[in-house]
Amino acid sequence: QVQLVESGGGLVQAGGSLRLSCVASGRTFSMYAMGWFRQAPGKEREFVSAISRSGGRTYYADSVKGRFTIARDNAKNTVYLQMSSLKPEDTAVYYCAADRTFIGFIKPADYRYWGQGTQVTVSS
Repeated sequence: QVQLVESGGGLVQAGGSLRLSCVASGRTFSMYAMGWFRQAPGKEREFVSAISRSGGRTYYADSVKGRFTIARDNAKNTVYLQMSSLKPEDTAVYYCAADRTFIGFIKPADYRYWGQGTQVTVSS
């Protein structure tokens, strides 16, 4: 089992940047594929980005491609989401998620473990 704790959210103006972090408990972090999702009020949770266990493969939703970068540091049990050129429509609670498999990675059901979320608010 793994526990996930996100941090780094906050209030930022449009065009600004934030870096989210997600720290995982345990000594087997490198065995988990990681994903970032977000959920805005009244909307379903949506895929943002995912990274394979080694970090060699990364994937992004079209809405964030070119603006967000996912990375992981297995020595620090941490996955990051660098967000740049933020837009008001990026406002949401951002969640990190983990799963041992990486067959599917764009649906919430593809991940077994979830963090509590961190709020990102982008003002216009």
